[in-house]
Amino acid sequence: MSFVASNYSSSPLYFAYRRKSENYEHKETFHSHLGLEVLFIHQGRGTMIVNNNSYEIKPGMLCIFQPCQLHHLKLEYDDHQCFERSIAIFEPTVFEAYFKQWPALHEFYNFIYLGNLPFPCLYEVDDPYLEGAYKSMNDRFPTLSDTEKYEEISLFIVALFRSLKPIWDKRKERSSTYQTRKNHRVEHILTWIETNYTIPFRLDAMAKSLHLSPYHLSHLFKEATGISITEYIAARRIHQSIQLLATTKKPISLIAEEIGLTNSSYFCKLFKSQMGITPHQYRKKWTST
Repeated sequence: MSFVASNYSSSPLYFAYRRKSENYEHKETFHSHLGLEVLFIHQGRGTMIVNNNSYEIKPGMLCIFQPCQLHHLKLEYDDHQCFERSIAIFEPTVFEAYFKQWPALHEFYNFIYLGNLPFPCLYEVDDPYLEGAYKSMNDRFPTLSDTEKYEEISLFIVALFRSLKPIWDKRKERSSTYQTRKNHRVEHILTWIETNYTIPFRLDAMAKSLHLSPYHLSHLFKEATGISITEYIAARRIHQSIQLLATTKKPISLIAEEIGLTNSSYFCKLFKSQMGITPHQYRKKWTST
């Protein structure tokens, strides 16, 4: 399993069109991006956890992840399945000015990246304009000069949201039909983690709070998500530490305490195992971009 927390401030857009993962590549990942992500799934099966809810990954699924929103993907590759998707990730504040001449579209754009979205995923999306926006950008992007890129990227993002708005408006009235895999016990576990991950973790205390045995609690979570409770809490803590490293000048030892780790040396070791660099190196890289 890998944890990804990406900084796209050095580039105006991270873009991929119909990217494929096969043969158990990226079978399980935690993702967090400092920009807004619009993900369209062409092929694939599996499970996605967002906002303490579990969603079934299916073709024709459109997902919107707001800045710094943690999401967990567990992919299935049985029967020669592949995971094929189109992705656009960008810093939304950079492109907001391009929407101001269209008030309704501007309001929708702000809602998508700043609002309290009632659902992160839409199903059975089959829209030629959405597909066309990704394909057109894919065809044009390699030929663009550096001076042309911002203009073309802004036009792509406007086109993307212009195609997204009617899809969203049509589906928001039927939000109760979205296909979540309801597992209320697991949702209670995820909610408990979100409330308590900033304090030192003890499985027996968690089990007592949720009125489950430690064994049953661990088995239930692993069966539903594919990972252990400790792995999930570690990823959640690293996700929070990334935001603190990037947005504050707090000492690394204090950040470790604020995410529930009293030993700053262990925090540095855990951070490097997840991110490939130390917290100090990450902060230095972030502040230098």
